[in-house]
Amino acid sequence: MSPEAAAGPGTRGAGTGTGAERLSAVTLKEFLDKLPPQLTLLHDGGNGSGLLRWVEPSELEDPTPYLLDGEFLLTAGLPFVGEAGNEARVDAYIRRLVGAGVGALGFGLEPYFDAVPEELVKACVRHNLTLVEVPDTVPFAAIGLEFSQLLESDNAKVFRQLADTNRQLMRAVLSARPEHELLAALAQRVPVWAVLVGADGRVRARAGTGVELSALQEILERLLGGSGPRVEMDSFDVPGSALVFGHPLRSTRDANLGALILGTDQPLTPSQNSVVSSAVGLLELLVRQRTSGSLAPSQLATALLLHPDSLSSGGTRHVNGLRDLLAQSTSSTRSAPLRVVQGIKADQGTWPAGDSPVRELLQWRRLFDTKLVEITDYGFAAVTRLKVDDALVGEVEKLGWRLVIGDAAELAGLAGAYQRVTSLRSRVRNTGKSARVDDVSWTVAGLLGREAGTMLAGRLLEPLLSQEPERRDAQLAVLRSWLGENGSWDATAKVLGLHRNSVRRQVNAVAELLDTDLNQAQVRAELWIALQYVDELLPKP
Repeated sequence: MSPEAAAGPGTRGAGTGTGAERLSAVTLKEFLDKLPPQLTLLHDGGNGSGLLRWVEPSELEDPTPYLLDGEFLLTAGLPFVGEAGNEARVDAYIRRLVGAGVGALGFGLEPYFDAVPEELVKACVRHNLTLVEVPDTVPFAAIGLEFSQLLESDNAKVFRQLADTNRQLMRAVLSARPEHELLAALAQRVPVWAVLVGADGRVRARAGTGVELSALQEILERLLGGSGPRVEMDSFDVPGSALVFGHPLRSTRDANLGALILGTDQPLTPSQNSVVSSAVGLLELLVRQRTSGSLAPSQLATALLLHPDSLSSGGTRHVNGLRDLLAQSTSSTRSAPLRVVQGIKADQGTWPAGDSPVRELLQWRRLFDTKLVEITDYGFAAVTRLKVDDALVGEVEKLGWRLVIGDAAELAGLAGAYQRVTSLRSRVRNTGKSARVDDVSWTVAGLLGREAGTMLAGRLLEPLLSQEPERRDAQLAVLRSWLGENGSWDATAKVLGLHRNSVRRQVNAVAELLDTDLNQAQVRAELWIALQYVDELLPKP
């Protein structure tokens, strides 16, 4: 296949010259509309929709060897000095320009002529070449600058469109049905029908109506039987299929994993070819991930599903094999510690209706550099080798999530690490703040946290706290001392400097006020915990 075909079924530049492609182009009409109003169109050759390659000034008698097709030629008339009335010489000049594919001729007045020679106007009309009169007040450089700015503006628009298209293709890859969505996005942006075929020759996804698969067998054989990047082409007498071309989907070792075949009636522009190339690259990534991605997670899952007790009862060789698979799944080494991380949506929300968790799953895999991620009803759980520093925590929190970060653990200790992380999940949900297992005091008060503890104190002690400050503080002191002395009347009386009967009366008054039985151990325990947080509810002195 020729290099041009391998580059893709795109268009050449304006005209048929070198075959070099341009990202974008400006039509003659667009350019003429942007020119200063002082310029006069003396003859319209009817090629306003033709593409201009460049603006080129030249005073050569025969500039055509140095011109590319589709140029706007500028001259001050030096080739015609002394040739006034020589209609044959002028006609030959214009005929050469038309033969070279010049899009238009701009004739500048002064210093050689104060008007466009009549012979030149007649020749342009005869050969239908667009002719523009340029007054001496408009320098040729201004015309060239106007063309450059117009071309740059058009290219910037194309680049924005390409960026938008690539974002749409990436969103399709992260959808629940990536191959179908990717082909739909491609057909929306490029006027083609598309069919994706697997290595077994069966259709995996399709977008638009085109040629039946049975008619594509010849091009499929070439795509699946060859090697290296290439474009295979064909043509069918079917609407939208005058030009059919296909790209193979290859593994990293150049094994053919399938093919993408597209059909259209018109050659693609360079920017459209760029979109097709992006789609081919993304499809290759998808098929590589599906067929030849990391095998470690699936091997590890299979081993643990079939032999759930192997972590505790398996031999050294077996356990070491599991450690190796775990290390490969977390981009780690066998001896490196791991951490369990759980993520909770900050607003306690769930997945958006109809949204696929694939996007989030891939995001967590990237952020925590691990393939071991589970989507759960509360958010996600992951096993990672990372220490999850403050920078990573901040990045995740900006996305609207809060984390529970586990302590370092090995393979056999991951289940216990998961339980410790799970025990802090409600605390993170209540406080709205991420937490680390390493930073938590493993007591009831420590696990409960300040916010939840304050809420508990406010609810259990509300009747007591709503009293006058003096009486409230006295009863709090009695209750705290009595609970601290394990309900001993004498010990409490000694601590407070009161008679034991006074202590008894005040404790009974508190019990009646709180409407609870202080003889129950659970009630005493709950009140003792609540007292640890009661200061948060009292007015600051």
